[in-house]
Amino acid sequence: MQYKRFYYLIQLQYLGFRYHGWQKQPDVLTVEHMLSKTLNYILEGKRFKVIAAGRTDAMVSVNQTYAELFIYEDELDLDTFLDLFNKNLPQDIKCLSIEETTADFNIIQHPKVKEYLYFFCTQEKMHPFCAPFMVNLQEDLDIELMKQGAALFEGEHDFYSFAFRPNPETQTEGKIDVCELSENSIYTANFFPELSYVLKVVGEGFKRQQIRLMMGALIDLGRHKYDLEELRTIIDGRNKIKLEHIAQASGLILNRVDLTS
Repeated sequence: MQYKRFYYLIQLQYLGFRYHGWQKQPDVLTVEHMLSKTLNYILEGKRFKVIAAGRTDAMVSVNQTYAELFIYEDELDLDTFLDLFNKNLPQDIKCLSIEETTADFNIIQHPKVKEYLYFFCTQEKMHPFCAPFMVNLQEDLDIELMKQGAALFEGEHDFYSFAFRPNPETQTEGKIDVCELSENSIYTANFFPELSYVLKVVGEGFKRQQIRLMMGALIDLGRHKYDLEELRTIIDGRNKIKLEHIAQASGLILNRVDLTS
């Protein structure tokens, strides 16, 4: 039997600290699993499918992103769905909005710009309540050098060294519009350290764990494990330098996804 399909675009945000990433996997808690469980309940067993604008790794949070929702058989009542969805979602996942879209819209292929933020603090031990939001590097890093290093990532590069386990078919060329490290004034709380830092990275597409590999390289730069010239050599993908330092996931937030026309 051929069922009619209805198409919707939903905006989401979630705290990733207790989840093993987006993608549904056996025997672990994931964001996709909780979304599907909630939808199955409120849609009373009707057929549906959810496709995300991109997957996140374990413990990575999202302030704003999109997913495409396909409903089979029955159209949603958009006047009541959003409230019902949020009332049944767990407290660490929120649906920001929902709108109807069309069959020719493809969330995976549609052009989009993503902004990632990576939060960290240095030296003194941070308050444990900070753990879902930032990484505590209890050492004295050369922040000014790290700021200079961050700027080197901007522009078009072959990011081979910042692609997790690339194979010969992996497309590693890309462009980063913004890459800057600064003092954090974006997210604050009374239990945050007085001084913390954020790396902001903006671009159209990133490989798996690319931001965490970039952050790992900047941390090593701040430790004076290498200098700016050596970082330039690493950023030049023609040199095929393999990096081992992947920064912790809990400091990473996908801050926003902009769908371009």
